[in-house]
Amino acid sequence: MKKKVLSVSLSGLMAFGAVTAVGLPAAAVGNGPNVGGSIQTSILHTYSSMVDFLKVQDAKQKALELEVIGQTVKGRDIYMAKYISNPENPTILFLTQQHGNEQLTTEGALEFIKHLGTGKTKGVLDNVNVLVIPMLNADGAMGDVNFSLEDYLADGDRHLTRANADGVDINREHDKATADMVPEARALHESVLEKYDIDYMIDLHHQGTRSATDGELVSGSILYPTTPNVDENVREGSQKLGSIVYNTLEPTGWGHIGKYRGGTGENIGRNGIAVRYDISTLLFEMRGMSDHYYEPYALGQKSNGYLIKQTILTLDAAVRAISDGSIETADTSFWDTLPEQYNLPGEEEADE
Repeated sequence: MKKKVLSVSLSGLMAFGAVTAVGLPAAAVGNGPNVGGSIQTSILHTYSSMVDFLKVQDAKQKALELEVIGQTVKGRDIYMAKYISNPENPTILFLTQQHGNEQLTTEGALEFIKHLGTGKTKGVLDNVNVLVIPMLNADGAMGDVNFSLEDYLADGDRHLTRANADGVDINREHDKATADMVPEARALHESVLEKYDIDYMIDLHHQGTRSATDGELVSGSILYPTTPNVDENVREGSQKLGSIVYNTLEPTGWGHIGKYRGGTGENIGRNGIAVRYDISTLLFEMRGMSDHYYEPYALGQKSNGYLIKQTILTLDAAVRAISDGSIETADTSFWDTLPEQYNLPGEEEADE
């Protein structure tokens, strides 16, 4: 029943074309909802329900093809949704749940897949290829791991963990030889990044709940590759992608975007994938996590709606900008003045 309630609320958001007009309280980001309240996992897609959802959409959508790119440590198939109308088109990859406890971006990505099967995107997919990996770390998302979860906070049918089943952070694997990577990262590299000619990638994550700029809590934060080894044209493409996202969300009245404080290590996807494959990458850290053992990182379920909506708007805007070519003229000067986020009292800094 709870899962049905979430589905109904999402379909309300997904009147799409109209999604930008769907109202959320102006205070939804800046002054709450905050930590506390019920942190529920039972309203989120399980791995099995996600697979069922993808297969239903695959049967309905002529343009959609599902591909299994590999398996997790525990043997779960890792799915990718593909929309490839012309291999010569520019291609964007959306990646969610490298960290299994960061699931609202997955919920948004699934609704976006559903949206791509409607008439509201007519013509868009003629000029852009779209790849979506909606749950890379399925074992962590299901709490099917080889370590204790007794300190985790969420109520519901399961816990969700950042690491994979063996306790490895998948987003610290990207500078290794593929043979030395954990199975999930190896599948991403060998079956997607090495196989497809990808131009752009948005790596969707969640951060803590107390990050702010100018005293106002952010709804999310973004960052381009910051390693000195990235090609400058690739970095510029990343900054343009960030411009599209920022200028879509910031005017909504409830979206408030900061600049993420991230490192230069190439073991992180944002940096390593940009250097290794010349893909323009953008990190997007949404506010709040679906589960954690550290209370200031987890956000109550009242925040789910705007975070899911933020994901949908991000994916839609990116695809449309690449399809119509407007990304090529995107103004990147906003990066010069975009405030770097900081943490309000009561929270440690979260890693991407």
